[in-house]
Amino acid sequence: MFLMNISSALASLLSVPSNNMIYVVIMFIIGLVLIVKGGDIFVDAATWIAEATGIPKFIIGATVVSFATTLPEMIVSVIAAAKGQNDMAVGNAVGSVTANIGLIMSISILCMPALVKRKEVAFKGTLMIAAIAALALFINNLSLTTVQSVIMIIIFAVFMLENILQGKSSLSESKDDEKPEVNGKSIFVNIFKFVFGALGIVVGADLLVDDGTIIARGLGVSEAIIGVTIIAVGTSLPELVTTITAIAKKQSELSIGNIIGANIIDITLILPVCAFISNGTLEIGKQSAYLDVFVCLAVAFIAIVPTIITKKLNRWQGALMICIYVGYIAVLVTNSSMGYLSF
Repeated sequence: MFLMNISSALASLLSVPSNNMIYVVIMFIIGLVLIVKGGDIFVDAATWIAEATGIPKFIIGATVVSFATTLPEMIVSVIAAAKGQNDMAVGNAVGSVTANIGLIMSISILCMPALVKRKEVAFKGTLMIAAIAALALFINNLSLTTVQSVIMIIIFAVFMLENILQGKSSLSESKDDEKPEVNGKSIFVNIFKFVFGALGIVVGADLLVDDGTIIARGLGVSEAIIGVTIIAVGTSLPELVTTITAIAKKQSELSIGNIIGANIIDITLILPVCAFISNGTLEIGKQSAYLDVFVCLAVAFIAIVPTIITKKLNRWQGALMICIYVGYIAVLVTNSSMGYLSF
């Protein structure tokens, strides 16, 4: 709450009349940079603090690292829900998953097809598809209720438990965790980075939501479309950076694992939290319920099912998914600009 109050104050200092569109776009970009860079600094500091206090590395991997690349989506959607901008909150969460698979994972597969171990993909991949399918079923009546949110969180808990168990199984490989150097300077620097990073994320998210809304209205585009396009892709930049790095190091499996984990968190944690913020029930727009979530489910199915069967990430999967994603974005933008998209 303290950070939220500070972020609102800072964002208000940066605000200008909504008719100054150039300034609004600049503030939107600044918000995006603050989210990405703030997330990077925050995760580094959180990891250092965890290691310095003696927390086992497998716990760090199952918690801090799992949340690292989803933090921007979480903060943006939570702030949007708190401001009553549900279309943007839902669009960002679902749109980020679609972008992660249809755009980012596709790039990884097209650049580097790879053999995978079935046991490493089957459980998490199936869990991701199940989570998206459950969401599609739940929001068919244009709302996500408290009971449905609890079911989604149970799926999230299963994912986290599997992460921890997997971490324990590999713990024997490195039983002695080396602690980083701890002194007065390092403590001060990392606490400062922790607070500064968290503040950057929250302020950036506040700017992203507010200025994204202004841009949407100025262009005559709905908040739902802005959520699943510009904001969703923007908050997925950490996953994109991770993917590019993994490709450069010839470790595409690392990229795929990161994307699947991030997607499960996006679907099973972010939307339930938004529902709780919205007095227990999150109202869902027709575009999200009848289009966005099914495109998300389609690309997830193409990414996971053939991979489990063949134990390989094939270029045709990447090509098909990116075609679906580009077509989906084209339909949204074209129909919105021509006024045809309605549900």
